[in-house]
Amino acid sequence: MKKFKYGILGALCLSFVMISCSKDEEVNAEEGSANITKEIPQEVIDAAGTLELNTNFIKYDTFYFPDGTSEERLFFEEDIVLSEDELFTLAEAAERNEGNGSRQYRTFNLVSQGRNISIIGYTGGGGFGLSSKERTALQWAVNNYNRLSGVSISFTLTFGTDWQTKDMVVYRNPNQSGSGGSAGFPSNGLPYQFVQIFGLSGYSTNVNEHVITHEIGHSVGFRHTDWFSRQSCGQNVNEGSGGVGAVHVSGTPTGYDSTSVMLACFSSSEDGEFNGNDITALRNMY
Repeated sequence: MKKFKYGILGALCLSFVMISCSKDEEVNAEEGSANITKEIPQEVIDAAGTLELNTNFIKYDTFYFPDGTSEERLFFEEDIVLSEDELFTLAEAAERNEGNGSRQYRTFNLVSQGRNISIIGYTGGGGFGLSSKERTALQWAVNNYNRLSGVSISFTLTFGTDWQTKDMVVYRNPNQSGSGGSAGFPSNGLPYQFVQIFGLSGYSTNVNEHVITHEIGHSVGFRHTDWFSRQSCGQNVNEGSGGVGAVHVSGTPTGYDSTSVMLACFSSSEDGEFNGNDITALRNMY
């Protein structure tokens, strides 16, 4: 079964089973025509190391906002996007919490307990607005979180263009090649605001739901379930050893969990739903 990467990388086949992508069609983290060629400062590498992010694959690239404006940001692990200020804030918090481990994997930074998160599906123009299918998928993704008992955070979903005042905005990036999404990690008790998806029009509503649920997961503090191997991508690559930025959430497996919504790669047969370990992780985190 062909697996597709989240994030900014790769020209990915949209076909399932009948046609597969060859290896030379995929773009590695240090490649890609959209990259901004810029040396990574040592302080960025040090901060990424503190968060247990893979310091071998860091790059600056163009990040697009829902209104089409853009700025330079840092990209990690193919679907994690942070500004330098956000990276340094997270690293400082991790240093304060070092040794206070709590399994799924999370960051030390989480959303404030009991918070109702305002989330908007962007419907504006310029190719950044969500399609009808993507809006339905977002509604299903929000339902995945809101239907869980014993979880203190919740979401209030609206659709429109007034995204600036919202805790989180979900939108399409028409400038990005490949198929998947991107997000960041919480800071200051708030979820990461910007959840991008791209290249998903050829997939089912369930696959769209899966990708959005996954990226919202990053925004509230989840790391990839298989961060230690990226086995879901057919790889054997460690995104960064656990301990500071990849805290094992108690009650969940430490090994490979083949049906988690937080795996590093996804297939075109996803159903978009949490598995039991994902739910356990959310309840133990929140």
